[in-house]
Amino acid sequence: MTDKHIQDLLHRYIFEQRHVRGELVQVQDSFSAMLENHDYPPVVKKILGELLSATCLLTATLKFEGDISVQIQGDGPLKYAVVNGNNQQKMRAVARFDDNITDATLPELIGSGYMVITITPEGGEKYQGVAALEKPTLAECIENYFETSEQLRTRVWLATEVTEKANKAAGMLLQVLPVEEKAKDDFDHLEALTNTIKDKELLELPATEVLTRLYHEDNPQLFEPQDVKYECGCSREKTAGAIVKLSYDDAKALVEERGDIEIICQFCLTQYLFDAVDVEALFKNANNNSNSIN
Repeated sequence: MTDKHIQDLLHRYIFEQRHVRGELVQVQDSFSAMLENHDYPPVVKKILGELLSATCLLTATLKFEGDISVQIQGDGPLKYAVVNGNNQQKMRAVARFDDNITDATLPELIGSGYMVITITPEGGEKYQGVAALEKPTLAECIENYFETSEQLRTRVWLATEVTEKANKAAGMLLQVLPVEEKAKDDFDHLEALTNTIKDKELLELPATEVLTRLYHEDNPQLFEPQDVKYECGCSREKTAGAIVKLSYDDAKALVEERGDIEIICQFCLTQYLFDAVDVEALFKNANNNSNSIN
Protein backbone atom coordinates (compact mmCIF):
# COMPACT_ATOMS: atom_id res chain seq x y z
CA MET A 1 0.00 0.00 0.00
CA THR A 2 1.51 3.31 -1.04
CA ASP A 3 1.82 6.21 1.37
CA LYS A 4 -0.95 8.63 0.38
CA HIS A 5 -1.69 12.14 1.52
CA ILE A 6 -5.14 12.05 3.07
CA GLN A 7 -7.39 15.11 3.15
CA ASP A 8 -8.49 16.29 6.59
CA LEU A 9 -12.18 15.43 6.43
CA LEU A 10 -15.01 14.15 8.61
CA HIS A 11 -17.52 11.93 6.80
CA ARG A 12 -20.98 11.09 8.10
CA TYR A 13 -23.00 8.23 6.64
CA ILE A 14 -26.10 6.12 7.13
CA PHE A 15 -27.24 2.81 5.65
CA GLU A 16 -30.22 2.32 3.37
CA GLN A 17 -31.59 -0.72 5.19
CA ARG A 18 -29.75 -0.58 8.54
CA HIS A 19 -30.74 1.34 11.68
CA VAL A 20 -27.19 2.51 12.35
CA ARG A 21 -25.30 5.74 11.72
CA GLY A 22 -21.57 6.04 11.10
CA GLU A 23 -18.70 8.49 10.94
CA LEU A 24 -15.17 8.36 9.56
CA VAL A 25 -12.51 11.01 10.14
CA GLN A 26 -8.98 11.25 8.75
CA VAL A 27 -6.53 14.02 9.67
CA GLN A 28 -2.97 14.74 8.65
CA ASP A 29 -2.19 18.42 8.08
CA SER A 30 -4.26 19.65 11.05
CA PHE A 31 -2.71 17.00 13.29
CA SER A 32 0.81 17.99 12.24
CA ALA A 33 0.01 21.68 12.77
CA MET A 34 -1.08 20.94 16.36
CA LEU A 35 2.25 19.29 17.09
CA GLU A 36 4.49 21.71 15.20
CA ASN A 37 5.60 24.02 18.01
CA HIS A 38 5.74 21.34 20.71
CA ASP A 39 8.48 18.85 21.50
CA TYR A 40 6.17 15.94 22.28
CA PRO A 41 7.56 12.39 22.54
CA PRO A 42 5.93 9.83 20.19
CA VAL A 43 3.72 8.30 22.90
CA VAL A 44 2.17 11.72 23.64
CA LYS A 45 1.69 12.44 19.93
CA LYS A 46 -0.13 9.13 19.60
CA ILE A 47 -2.52 9.93 22.46
CA LEU A 48 -3.21 13.40 21.06
CA GLY A 49 -3.91 11.88 17.64
CA GLU A 50 -6.44 9.49 19.14
CA LEU A 51 -7.96 12.29 21.20
CA LEU A 52 -8.21 14.51 18.11
CA SER A 53 -10.02 11.82 16.10
CA ALA A 54 -12.33 11.05 19.03
CA THR A 55 -13.20 14.74 19.47
CA CYS A 56 -14.04 15.14 15.77
CA LEU A 57 -16.31 12.10 15.96
CA LEU A 58 -17.98 13.36 19.14
CA THR A 59 -18.80 16.79 17.72
CA ALA A 60 -20.85 15.15 14.99
CA THR A 61 -22.44 12.59 17.31
CA LEU A 62 -23.61 14.99 20.01
CA LYS A 63 -25.32 17.32 17.50
CA PHE A 64 -24.71 20.79 18.88
CA GLU A 65 -23.44 24.18 17.75
CA GLY A 66 -20.71 25.55 19.95
CA ASP A 67 -17.49 24.45 21.61
CA ILE A 68 -16.32 21.07 22.85
CA SER A 69 -13.45 20.01 25.08
CA VAL A 70 -12.37 16.38 25.51
CA GLN A 71 -9.85 16.05 28.32
CA ILE A 72 -8.08 13.14 29.99
CA GLN A 73 -6.07 13.56 33.17
CA GLY A 74 -4.60 11.46 35.92
CA ASP A 75 -1.70 10.92 38.29
CA GLY A 76 0.46 8.88 35.92
CA PRO A 77 3.28 10.04 33.60
CA LEU A 78 0.70 11.67 31.29
CA LYS A 79 -0.82 14.29 33.54
CA TYR A 80 -3.16 15.98 31.13
CA ALA A 81 -4.17 15.94 27.47
CA VAL A 82 -6.98 17.93 25.91
CA VAL A 83 -8.43 18.71 22.50
CA ASN A 84 -10.61 21.78 22.20
CA GLY A 85 -12.77 22.31 19.15
CA ASN A 86 -16.18 23.19 17.85
CA ASN A 87 -18.91 21.90 15.57
CA GLN A 88 -17.10 23.51 12.62
CA GLN A 89 -14.25 21.04 13.21
CA LYS A 90 -11.71 23.70 14.18
CA MET A 91 -9.41 21.95 16.62
CA ARG A 92 -6.45 22.63 18.92
CA ALA A 93 -4.64 20.48 21.51
CA VAL A 94 -2.11 20.46 24.32
CA ALA A 95 -0.60 17.92 26.75
CA ARG A 96 1.33 17.95 30.02
CA PHE A 97 3.58 15.03 31.00
CA ASP A 98 6.60 13.88 33.00
CA ASP A 99 10.01 14.30 31.39
CA ASN A 100 10.71 10.57 31.75
CA ILE A 101 7.51 9.41 30.02
CA THR A 102 7.92 6.27 27.90
CA ASP A 103 5.72 4.21 25.62
CA ALA A 104 3.02 2.46 27.64
CA THR A 105 -0.65 1.53 27.66
CA LEU A 106 -3.31 4.14 28.41
CA PRO A 107 -3.88 2.87 32.00
CA GLU A 108 -0.13 2.98 32.63
CA LEU A 109 0.14 6.49 31.21
CA ILE A 110 -2.85 7.93 33.07
CA GLY A 111 -2.73 5.99 36.34
CA SER A 112 -5.81 6.87 38.35
CA GLY A 113 -7.71 9.30 36.16
CA TYR A 114 -10.82 10.27 34.27
CA MET A 115 -12.13 11.77 31.06
CA VAL A 116 -14.12 15.01 31.00
CA ILE A 117 -16.25 15.99 28.01
CA THR A 118 -17.46 19.58 28.16
CA ILE A 119 -20.04 20.93 25.71
CA THR A 120 -20.66 24.68 25.55
CA PRO A 121 -23.56 25.32 23.14
CA GLU A 122 -23.98 28.73 21.55
CA GLY A 123 -26.55 30.52 23.66
CA GLY A 124 -27.15 27.50 25.88
CA GLU A 125 -26.05 26.02 29.19
CA LYS A 126 -22.73 24.25 29.53
CA TYR A 127 -22.89 20.46 29.90
CA GLN A 128 -20.12 18.36 31.40
CA GLY A 129 -19.85 14.58 31.44
CA VAL A 130 -17.24 12.73 33.47
CA ALA A 131 -16.21 9.11 32.93
CA ALA A 132 -13.56 6.99 34.61
CA LEU A 133 -10.65 5.88 32.44
CA GLU A 134 -11.05 2.24 33.40
CA LYS A 135 -10.77 0.64 29.96
CA PRO A 136 -7.54 -0.44 28.20
CA THR A 137 -7.88 2.01 25.28
CA LEU A 138 -9.26 5.48 24.63
CA ALA A 139 -11.70 4.04 22.08
CA GLU A 140 -13.18 1.74 24.73
CA CYS A 141 -13.40 4.63 27.20
CA ILE A 142 -15.42 6.64 24.63
CA GLU A 143 -17.68 3.63 24.06
CA ASN A 144 -18.20 3.29 27.79
CA TYR A 145 -19.11 6.98 28.02
CA PHE A 146 -21.92 6.52 25.50
CA GLU A 147 -23.14 3.32 27.13
CA THR A 148 -23.41 4.96 30.55
CA SER A 149 -24.39 8.55 29.75
CA GLU A 150 -26.33 8.31 26.48
CA GLN A 151 -27.54 4.68 26.73
CA LEU A 152 -26.66 4.23 23.06
CA ARG A 153 -24.65 1.27 21.85
CA THR A 154 -21.53 2.70 20.21
CA ARG A 155 -18.28 1.34 18.79
CA VAL A 156 -15.18 3.41 18.12
CA TRP A 157 -12.00 2.57 16.19
CA LEU A 158 -8.96 4.85 16.47
CA ALA A 159 -5.60 4.71 14.67
CA THR A 160 -2.50 6.92 14.64
CA GLU A 161 0.82 6.90 12.84
CA VAL A 162 3.66 9.17 13.91
CA THR A 163 6.79 9.23 11.73
CA GLU A 164 9.41 11.74 10.62
CA LYS A 165 7.57 12.12 7.30
CA ALA A 166 4.00 12.59 8.50
CA ASN A 167 1.62 12.49 11.43
CA LYS A 168 -1.70 10.79 10.72
CA ALA A 169 -4.75 10.07 12.81
CA ALA A 170 -8.07 8.49 11.90
CA GLY A 171 -11.19 7.13 13.51
CA MET A 172 -14.49 5.43 12.82
CA LEU A 173 -17.69 5.33 14.83
CA LEU A 174 -20.84 3.25 14.61
CA GLN A 175 -23.89 4.07 16.70
CA VAL A 176 -27.23 2.36 16.89
CA LEU A 177 -30.27 4.47 16.11
CA PRO A 178 -32.81 4.46 18.99
CA VAL A 179 -35.58 2.78 17.02
CA GLU A 180 -36.95 -0.74 16.74
CA GLU A 181 -35.41 -3.96 18.03
CA LYS A 182 -34.03 -4.79 14.58
CA ALA A 183 -31.40 -2.12 15.15
CA LYS A 184 -29.47 -4.54 17.40
CA ASP A 185 -29.07 -7.08 14.60
CA ASP A 186 -28.09 -4.32 12.18
CA PHE A 187 -25.46 -3.07 14.60
CA ASP A 188 -24.04 -6.57 15.19
CA HIS A 189 -23.71 -7.09 11.44
CA LEU A 190 -21.97 -3.76 10.75
CA GLU A 191 -19.77 -4.03 13.83
CA ALA A 192 -18.45 -7.40 12.63
CA LEU A 193 -17.62 -5.90 9.23
CA THR A 194 -15.92 -2.83 10.71
CA ASN A 195 -13.79 -5.00 12.99
CA THR A 196 -11.96 -6.19 9.87
CA ILE A 197 -10.51 -2.72 9.19
CA LYS A 198 -6.73 -2.48 9.55
CA ASP A 199 -5.08 0.63 10.98
CA LYS A 200 -3.04 1.16 7.80
CA GLU A 201 -6.20 1.06 5.67
CA LEU A 202 -7.99 3.52 7.93
CA LEU A 203 -5.02 5.88 7.89
CA GLU A 204 -4.12 5.74 4.21
CA LEU A 205 -7.08 4.81 2.03
CA PRO A 206 -9.58 7.44 0.84
CA ALA A 207 -12.75 7.38 2.92
CA THR A 208 -14.94 6.24 0.02
CA GLU A 209 -12.65 3.28 -0.58
CA VAL A 210 -12.72 2.32 3.11
CA LEU A 211 -16.51 2.35 3.17
CA THR A 212 -16.79 0.44 -0.10
CA ARG A 213 -14.42 -2.26 1.14
CA LEU A 214 -16.25 -2.65 4.42
CA TYR A 215 -19.89 -2.22 3.45
CA HIS A 216 -20.19 -2.84 -0.30
CA GLU A 217 -23.36 -4.91 0.21
CA ASP A 218 -24.97 -2.48 2.67
CA ASN A 219 -25.03 0.64 0.49
CA PRO A 220 -23.67 3.36 2.83
CA GLN A 221 -25.05 6.81 2.01
CA LEU A 222 -22.50 9.56 2.54
CA PHE A 223 -23.32 13.15 3.44
CA GLU A 224 -21.18 16.08 2.32
CA PRO A 225 -17.83 15.83 4.17
CA GLN A 226 -16.71 18.52 6.60
CA ASP A 227 -13.21 20.00 6.66
CA VAL A 228 -11.15 19.47 9.81
CA LYS A 229 -8.76 22.35 10.55
CA TYR A 230 -6.22 23.34 13.15
CA GLU A 231 -7.09 26.72 14.60
CA CYS A 232 -5.77 27.92 17.94
CA GLY A 233 -8.11 30.91 18.27
CA CYS A 234 -5.87 32.85 20.63
CA SER A 235 -5.32 36.56 20.05
CA ARG A 236 -3.81 39.60 21.73
CA GLU A 237 -7.33 40.89 22.42
CA LYS A 238 -8.38 37.69 24.21
CA THR A 239 -5.14 37.62 26.16
CA ALA A 240 -5.68 41.22 27.23
CA GLY A 241 -9.04 40.14 28.62
CA ALA A 242 -7.24 37.87 31.07
CA ILE A 243 -5.14 40.78 32.33
CA VAL A 244 -8.08 43.07 33.07
CA LYS A 245 -9.54 40.31 35.24
CA LEU A 246 -6.70 41.14 37.63
CA SER A 247 -6.95 44.19 39.82
CA TYR A 248 -5.22 47.28 38.44
CA ASP A 249 -2.80 47.29 41.38
CA ASP A 250 -1.82 43.63 40.81
CA ALA A 251 -1.27 44.18 37.08
CA LYS A 252 0.78 47.32 37.72
CA ALA A 253 2.88 45.48 40.32
CA LEU A 254 3.64 42.69 37.85
CA VAL A 255 4.88 45.20 35.27
CA GLU A 256 7.01 47.01 37.83
CA GLU A 257 8.52 43.71 38.98
CA ARG A 258 9.18 42.11 35.58
CA GLY A 259 9.18 44.99 33.09
CA ASP A 260 6.12 43.59 31.32
CA ILE A 261 3.44 40.94 31.62
CA GLU A 262 4.18 37.89 29.49
CA ILE A 263 1.41 35.46 28.59
CA ILE A 264 2.15 32.44 26.39
CA CYS A 265 -0.69 30.51 24.77
CA GLN A 266 -0.43 26.92 25.95
CA PHE A 267 -1.83 25.59 22.67
CA CYS A 268 0.33 27.32 20.04
CA LEU A 269 3.04 28.86 22.28
CA THR A 270 2.50 32.36 20.85
CA GLN A 271 3.98 34.97 23.21
CA TYR A 272 2.05 38.11 24.13
CA LEU A 273 3.82 40.96 25.95
CA PHE A 274 2.13 43.90 27.71
CA ASP A 275 4.25 46.76 29.05
CA ALA A 276 3.27 49.57 31.42
CA VAL A 277 1.72 51.66 28.62
CA ASP A 278 -0.33 48.67 27.44
CA VAL A 279 -1.61 47.95 30.94
CA GLU A 280 -2.63 51.57 31.54
CA ALA A 281 -4.53 51.57 28.25
CA LEU A 282 -6.24 48.25 28.98
CA PHE A 283 -7.62 49.35 32.33
CA LYS A 284 -8.56 52.79 31.02
CA ASN A 285 -10.60 51.20 28.21
CA ALA A 286 -12.13 48.70 30.62
CA ASN A 287 -13.22 51.50 32.95
CA ASN A 288 -14.62 53.55 30.07
CA ASN A 289 -16.61 50.57 28.81
CA SER A 290 -17.92 49.89 32.31
CA ASN A 291 -19.01 53.49 32.78
CA SER A 292 -20.74 53.60 29.38
CA ILE A 293 -22.72 50.47 30.27
CA ASN A 294 -23.75 51.92 33.63
